[in-house]
Amino acid sequence: MPQAPSAAKITNAGSSARMFASTVTTLGVAFLLLMAAGAGVVIAITREANRLEAQRQHERIEAAFRHQIRFEEARLEKLVITSELQEALGASAPRTAIRTAFEQLRGRLAEFEGAYLVSPGGTVLAGLEGGLPATQSDYTRVLGFSPFVPGAPAGRRTVAGGKANWSTIAENGHEAALLIVMDLGRITTPLTSPILGPLSLVAYRRVSSTTLAELAAGYRMGEIRLVTARPDDPVASLPIAAPDGGVATWLTWTPARPGDVMLERFLWAVIAIAVLFSGIFIFIVQRLRASAIQIALREREIHRLAGQDELSGLPNRRSFDIALDTALSKAESPEGGLAVLLIDLDRFKAVNDTYGHIAGDDLLRQVAQRLLGLVSPGDVVSRFGGDEFGIIQSRSPTPARTATLAGSILDSLTEPFQVQGVEITIGCSVGIASAPRDGTDRQTVLRLADTALYEAKNGGRNRYAVFQQQMNRSLQVKRMVEDDLRNAIERDELQLHYQPQVSADGLTIVGVEALVRWPHPRHGMVPPSEFIGIAEERGLIMPLSEWVLRRACTEAQRWPGLRLAVNVSPIQFRHKDFVANVLRIIEETGFDPTRLELELTEGVLIEDADAAEAAMMDIRAQGVGLALDDFGTGYSSLIYLRRFAFDKIKIDRIFLEYMEATGESAILVHSMAHLGCALGLRVCAEGVETAEQHRFLQAVGCHELQGFLFSKPVPPAQIDQLLLQEKPFAQILAAA
Repeated sequence: MPQAPSAAKITNAGSSARMFASTVTTLGVAFLLLMAAGAGVVIAITREANRLEAQRQHERIEAAFRHQIRFEEARLEKLVITSELQEALGASAPRTAIRTAFEQLRGRLAEFEGAYLVSPGGTVLAGLEGGLPATQSDYTRVLGFSPFVPGAPAGRRTVAGGKANWSTIAENGHEAALLIVMDLGRITTPLTSPILGPLSLVAYRRVSSTTLAELAAGYRMGEIRLVTARPDDPVASLPIAAPDGGVATWLTWTPARPGDVMLERFLWAVIAIAVLFSGIFIFIVQRLRASAIQIALREREIHRLAGQDELSGLPNRRSFDIALDTALSKAESPEGGLAVLLIDLDRFKAVNDTYGHIAGDDLLRQVAQRLLGLVSPGDVVSRFGGDEFGIIQSRSPTPARTATLAGSILDSLTEPFQVQGVEITIGCSVGIASAPRDGTDRQTVLRLADTALYEAKNGGRNRYAVFQQQMNRSLQVKRMVEDDLRNAIERDELQLHYQPQVSADGLTIVGVEALVRWPHPRHGMVPPSEFIGIAEERGLIMPLSEWVLRRACTEAQRWPGLRLAVNVSPIQFRHKDFVANVLRIIEETGFDPTRLELELTEGVLIEDADAAEAAMMDIRAQGVGLALDDFGTGYSSLIYLRRFAFDKIKIDRIFLEYMEATGESAILVHSMAHLGCALGLRVCAEGVETAEQHRFLQAVGCHELQGFLFSKPVPPAQIDQLLLQEKPFAQILAAA
């Protein structure tokens, strides 16, 4: 059965696949980010735990080292200060006596590898090395540990801060030692030789690997080492200060890493969580895939239903449009030509009214089946709705083939139908347009086929009509007017005439309304009714409106006491730059915005009331007035008056035309005038042509009048002449 491309082909599960892929990608990225974030958190926690533990170890070792140094210094002081040594020094005994007294301390100083009593010049008065008496030559070993001990070269012996007592751990190249230098003249109980002056005690004790291992074990730490080079890890090292404020050596150790231990301990738990999350992710992906398949199936069904007319089973208008667009895209090819036949059933409404909608629906289904039986494979038969059908005849049909099909349709649909046991006879009209002969886009082809259908109906029904150019004479006229109007705007060939707006007594001109005129070089003066609509339809209304506003503001400068009224097209008003364009023209022409009055119709407000209200507020904020034109002709003018901030209403001329013929019009005019006054608006009546109308409008409270009684629209020069007169319309009113 010939039909339009299926909805599944037009819009298949691709959208669901794209949605599924997009969702999976998003979830995948989110999953990876989550895993990365989790790993980052674990690593950060591990590193922080390691850092905190290393810092605690550093603080413990530093405190322990300082405590040990202070302990050694205090203990050494107690060991050295003996009465024998004090007696030997105080009695000015010879050096042998001092040496003898010092050597008697060997038992007390047994924990030290070496201890020397040294004069300020570095002379060894007494010494012990390994528990045995030591000489000046033995003292050179001590000099190898530090440049700051007594007896070192003078240039190297200055101690920062003038310290006399100091302790450090030092190296002499092949061994490390705890080195204590104590000024015996500055201790609590001074030991000073009256002959030699203040003496110094220099003692050292080797720091062995065993000593460091015991220290490490005591604090449950890894290996502790002594190094002279600055370690890479400042947290896992302790600088040992020299007397000059520098660093004598470094204690380094392997820091405990509880974070790593914790990570190793919980690694399997972390892996299990990762596997769990991976499983959840895979499960979600599988569920999404299943959902995507279900959605795709639903989409196919929805699109199938969306593209099908439920009553007849034929493709609907949407599918027809898609199929026509597809066919037209190939219309320029040798095999791409096509014909569009629009079919409108005759007397179908009578069937519905006589036999009911059930019978009408049955008739439509039978019509659909007959049409399907007439077309060739590849052709499309569609029901648009109601009693309208469409056919796309493809494969470059010749005019004869199309005419044959149209004739067959007429013959088939004039044959009687059996509907619910009743024989019903109808007919149809057919309009035909071809592509690419008549057009290459859907809108054009359908519009021309519809024009031909209208011609067929007007020709007596039950016939077909092929679109001919003479049917499109109005279209040609529109195009001609469009081209000429565009040229007239560009060449500044248009003119403005102005119709006076007078006070209620008819004696004073209070304003003018600008009305565009087109003096065509071949057709004479073209009235606005013949080109304004075309300008709106063909996209010329914006340049035309700007030309009118600019010219009106320029010419009205010569009438400083008058208000200037300019009409605004709905298309112009809805333009996004409407307010900006108006203000720009006012600024460029130097026109006083408080003298400008824009006349709007209800058509301006209907489409988007919120946007219209915002634009009106913006324009009024600049002092520009707003008038509701053609008041009373719309169904919702009262609503607009209540919502929107108008300054004036203009009663439409149609009420004045019928005012004398019917009393109802007079009542309406009276009511509108009173309504405007009650709302604080100025009221202007258009189309005033008789003195009776003038008197009535003045009596009901209209503030302003406009019409041929006073003046038709005239060129600016005639407005100049009227303004030269004190009461330009007094004679007219007196004569009336």
